[in-house]
Amino acid sequence: MFLTDGLSEDFAQSSFPLKNIVHENHSLPKPCWSKDMRLLFDQMMKKCEDGSWICFPSHKYGSTKMNQGFSAIIHDYFSTASKVINKENMSQAQLFCGSFEDGLGFEYAMFYNDAEERVVCLFEGGPYLQGAPGFLHGGAIATIIDHTIGMSAMWAGGVVMTANLNINFKRPIPLCSVVVINSQLDKIEGRKIFTSCNIKSIDEKTLFTEATGMMDERSRRKIMNNLNP
Repeated sequence: MFLTDGLSEDFAQSSFPLKNIVHENHSLPKPCWSKDMRLLFDQMMKKCEDGSWICFPSHKYGSTKMNQGFSAIIHDYFSTASKVINKENMSQAQLFCGSFEDGLGFEYAMFYNDAEERVVCLFEGGPYLQGAPGFLHGGAIATIIDHTIGMSAMWAGGVVMTANLNINFKRPIPLCSVVVINSQLDKIEGRKIFTSCNIKSIDEKTLFTEATGMMDERSRRKIMNNLNP
């Protein structure tokens, strides 16, 4: 099943109103996807049929209220940075992972299993993400890791921001190849949400990357106050 109305009804009401995002859902099969990407996507969608897995929506833009919520964080916690943020800048903002033309940057689809507290991200990095010739840039890998473990933490704690991210690059990832990112929730200590993940080849024989992260849920209440005065 697709979560086309946000992450869940309760989640949408208690945190960012993701159900109000009406932009095109990009977690759908695209003509630019490789056969491997499409095959894995179809396999994961098959797992969704019994409700054990759900497919997250993916968008290029956040809702207006979502942008307002993050503006509140910037203003409250990062007053210096907030001086360069204005409505015009926010109106032009795009989500980084969705800011490339189809097939050139981050092509991905994410799935969540509630019982296992696990997120699986199918990822295909396009030619604009090159670092060393023929391989993905380390920053692009870090970005999709942050995005994936962030979704794990967001489901558990609502609105979160990355506080710490540790990455061990084991092997370079070939450009335009398809890999599988497995992320799980490890523990929650107060406002700290700990996650971990790895990136493997589609046959699971090659380990490319391992990472751990800690997300901070401290700003949730201030965002809620901004969205629901």
